[in-house]
Amino acid sequence: MSRKYEKVKDLIPVAMSMLEDGKSYKQIAEELGFQDEKVVSNLLYRARHPKTKPIPKYRGKKPAKTLQEYKYENKRLKMENELLRDFLSLIGKE
Repeated sequence: MSRKYEKVKDLIPVAMSMLEDGKSYKQIAEELGFQDEKVVSNLLYRARHPKTKPIPKYRGKKPAKTLQEYKYENKRLKMENELLRDFLSLIGKE
């Protein structure tokens, strides 16, 4: 490398300015001391397309049922059981 850079973050603005000056990826790679122009291509791609963090999926607690909801469900299930018993007795299976 002709210049010393501490981090990759320091390379990004240099490579972008070289690209704006009209240099090719191959010329930039040679000047920065990389083996291949693909390294520069990947570096600039990652700079242009930063990763976005996905929205976390929270599995929140279900809201607690109220006493009224429990009473309604209990009443509905009792009616359903009664209907099934009546049906079974009509078809003769007990």
